[in-house]
Amino acid sequence: MKKIFSILMFFCISVGCSVSQESMKLSLPSIFGNNMVLQRNREVPFWGTGIPGTKVILKTGWGKNLKTRVNDKGEWHCKVKTPQAGGPYTMDIEGEDTKYSFSNVLIGEVWLCSGQSNMEMPVQGWPPSDTVNHAEQEIKNAHYPSLRLFTVKRAISVNPQNDCQGEWISCSPENIRNFSATAYFFGRKIHTTLGIPVGLIHSSWGGTPAEAWTAKSCLQEMGDFRKAIDQLNSIEPEIKSFYQWLSTLEKVDMSDKTGANIWQDLDFNDLHYSAVDINTVDWPEMDLPVLWEQTGMGEFDGMVWFRKEVHLPETWLGRDLMIELGPIDDMDRTYVNGHYLGGYEKQGFWQTPRIYRVKSEENTLPDIIIAVRVLDTQGGGGIYGKAADMKIYPVGSKQDTLSLAGTWKYLPVAEYINNIFYIYGKGEKSYAARPSLSLPLTSNTPTLLYNAMIHPLCPFSLRGVIWYQGEANVDRPYQYRTLFPLMITCWRNKWDQGDFPFYYVQIAPYEYGENSKSQLLREAQLQTLSLPHTGMVVITDIGNPRNIHPGNKQDVGKRLAKWALAKDYGYEDMVYSGPLYESMEVENQKIRLHFDHCGSGLQVQGDALNSFTIAGEDRKFYPARAEIENNTVVVWSPAVAKPAAVRFGWSNTPEPNLFNQEGLPASPFRTDNWDK
Repeated sequence: MKKIFSILMFFCISVGCSVSQESMKLSLPSIFGNNMVLQRNREVPFWGTGIPGTKVILKTGWGKNLKTRVNDKGEWHCKVKTPQAGGPYTMDIEGEDTKYSFSNVLIGEVWLCSGQSNMEMPVQGWPPSDTVNHAEQEIKNAHYPSLRLFTVKRAISVNPQNDCQGEWISCSPENIRNFSATAYFFGRKIHTTLGIPVGLIHSSWGGTPAEAWTAKSCLQEMGDFRKAIDQLNSIEPEIKSFYQWLSTLEKVDMSDKTGANIWQDLDFNDLHYSAVDINTVDWPEMDLPVLWEQTGMGEFDGMVWFRKEVHLPETWLGRDLMIELGPIDDMDRTYVNGHYLGGYEKQGFWQTPRIYRVKSEENTLPDIIIAVRVLDTQGGGGIYGKAADMKIYPVGSKQDTLSLAGTWKYLPVAEYINNIFYIYGKGEKSYAARPSLSLPLTSNTPTLLYNAMIHPLCPFSLRGVIWYQGEANVDRPYQYRTLFPLMITCWRNKWDQGDFPFYYVQIAPYEYGENSKSQLLREAQLQTLSLPHTGMVVITDIGNPRNIHPGNKQDVGKRLAKWALAKDYGYEDMVYSGPLYESMEVENQKIRLHFDHCGSGLQVQGDALNSFTIAGEDRKFYPARAEIENNTVVVWSPAVAKPAAVRFGWSNTPEPNLFNQEGLPASPFRTDNWDK
């Protein structure tokens, strides 16, 4: 009932239809359910919808019962006092027409865990290239029945939604595999240290910028986003038309499917589209390799067929052939002359080159048809590598090749939106008839993720938030100085639970490209510590400059937990942060740096301190020598007679070695505010 209501409300809000009184029977958001964890020692909000004027009765297993009424807008709200940590309890919520009975309810600590791919990355990782350290052992040992997990299904919405898709489950080896690794290791540390139930609400989406997670009313405070917000407001008729058109298409709902294999059984008439004799005269053309977002398709998630006819040399007939297509984002099924060659139908292989063998018995015609079904569920999509990676050649004759780069026919056959495939048909239901939108509605569009994946959780009672994001904003670091604190303040205001703790991860070392300066994004994150009740985890020592998804998520989670344990749970003697730059002073030809969070003292991991540079007023920075003196660092260079500024770890890929004695690394920083 709750899922049906959620989907109905999403469609109605998008296109402006009405909701009957019958559909307004007592309903609650999906965040309330069996196995849930409620924040201890709080007046915990409950809310939902119902028939105006009807009574709602709440009965709890811990002895707190109350009554309320549905208001004239069809909404009801109340707050229930929770006890000390414990359970399991039952809970009944009853209206005049419907009754919900929840079981196995625990009282403990609740944290929201959000961000982009490094928060989304599951405990099992995304093999083969993006893996979590010791994943299988971690999964095997994940027996924590009082650690509860709720994952918000990916969704976007133009308007704030009252519900999301998801359910509470207990932590077990079966359930933890696809749950956020960072969130799990954080929650596990809190749970095992405090010995009480912990609930983790995971809501993240890879590759997404902070503005997508920020409410429209908050973004309007920033001039940078006013144009986008105004445009969203102005295209409501287009959006209504688009969703009305989608509603006429055949649908395949993926929202109940979980695990790594959910994409393997999809078949949207594959035999037809891979067949040799299909008519492709009306198919458009695309020059490959390319991400289709860079073509006329724009922002599109879903299933697209690519086809190319290749004339082979006569000497190749009857021989085994190799086809190389380069990497495909995200998944593929590849055919030759209607015969299936192979494919990658799990997440995580978007960087893997596709190399397939055509057997000699299938190579009997001088003209062959290569058909590739590409499925993309987020971000960029398509056959996108280098032209030199796309080729065909006889086995054993790699130097004798034909290029497969260039013009291919293509046809989108299904669009993937909010966990549903909308399957295109013919005529008015074809891709060619798809209504256009002036502004793409994607996971990158400002406010859309907040509306669908954060707003439905408000005001579910939280202890706090952990956040791992920033990579998608790395090219706009100065904007992030304002945007990130704005987002945090926005969430706190929307929840109306005070300045709850907000702990986040500084982005890891990674080679973003010579024109990117991720150090400025790290600086923006460092500056956000000026907001009350925030904390930042530094991971320069456990990143991977060649992989944007570092595998050591255990220490990321543990370091986030240190902030919570020290600041929120009474572990006041715990050292929870690495050294943070505090001030500097010039001493003759040297600069002395002072730090906060030195713990038991500063230390160097290695023979000598690295990653320091120094400059005079000419703003030319030179590699510097540095030494620890008590809890300060003295920096100098023979090339700089009158030093004015120091920078530390100031690059895309910093791997500095200044730590405190507790093993936590110092954050990169600069003492100047020069533009370069």
